Amino acid sequence: MNKNIRTDLALENREYISENGHDLSGVDVTTEVNDELDITVTWVSITDETGASAMGKPMGNYITIESGSMKESDTAAHEEIVKILARKLGRLHNLRPDAVILIVGLGNRHVTPDALGPQVCEKILVTRHLSDDMPQELQGRVRAISALAPGVMGITGIETAEIVRGVADRVKPDMIIAVDALAARRTSRINATIQMSDAGINPGAGLGNKRAAINKATMGVPVIAVGVPTVVDAATLVNDTMERMLDEMSEAAPDEGTFYDMLRGLQESERYGLIREILEPYEGNMFVTPKDVDAVIGRLAGIIANAFNIALHPGITQEDVNRYLN
Repeated sequence: MNKNIRTDLALENREYISENGHDLSGVDVTTEVNDELDITVTWVSITDETGASAMGKPMGNYITIESGSMKESDTAAHEEIVKILARKLGRLHNLRPDAVILIVGLGNRHVTPDALGPQVCEKILVTRHLSDDMPQELQGRVRAISALAPGVMGITGIETAEIVRGVADRVKPDMIIAVDALAARRTSRINATIQMSDAGINPGAGLGNKRAAINKATMGVPVIAVGVPTVVDAATLVNDTMERMLDEMSEAAPDEGTFYDMLRGLQESERYGLIREILEPYEGNMFVTPKDVDAVIGRLAGIIANAFNIALHPGITQEDVNRYLN
């Protein structure tokens, strides 16, 4: 895997490898498509160390849900995405009815593209504090769930994984779910993709930050990571723009000349590397997000939180969510 490609999505790693003609063993891929609602679900399973090395990711399952409707105010599509996300989450865990779950909202609540995790925590139906006073009619219908938004090391001065581990040692959850904003390689996937994985997470990896991992090895319990790509680096934006420009030029004038042929002949990774080299003195470590990110992050946080509430509480339905939690 080319380390210069900045993405947190296993699907994009797999696409990059395939596009560049490399062999890909130890990785299984299945895809489901809902044409009516324009929703695509891709399950990438990294089954051995060969696949993990090629993909640049740990062994595990990576489920990606893609839909442009995530960015829009489309209630019907959002409810379907909630149901899909809840079902897929159920396939990644096998929890007892009395299991304790800790949901961790990673990121900086003061920076909108990085505020997904904290916003999800605000919409979670937390119940751990009610365990001793739970009404009889709710017994067995809800699990003990707590939520934590630990902030970022630049504000707290503490490694996020240390905070999560400290809380986990006290709460003793059976599973941790970590939610974070991600980076993507394709601008079309910004705020239109949800990735879920049972392999844990390295906060900030897609942005080039090296933070301690939050996974089963470091936390002592299974960790499911859920994230949405909210940014791309500037070189990716320029590369995508150039790709569209070349397509338009090809349709308008089939015989453009030597310079066009040179650009078209470059592999995407080569073109991307050239753009990064040119932009480096000017853009440095710049990342880009859409202008309507405030509203979109709120909608995405609602989708993810509602899916958690339905999947983790046996007695909570979509109707309950619509009636009481929105």
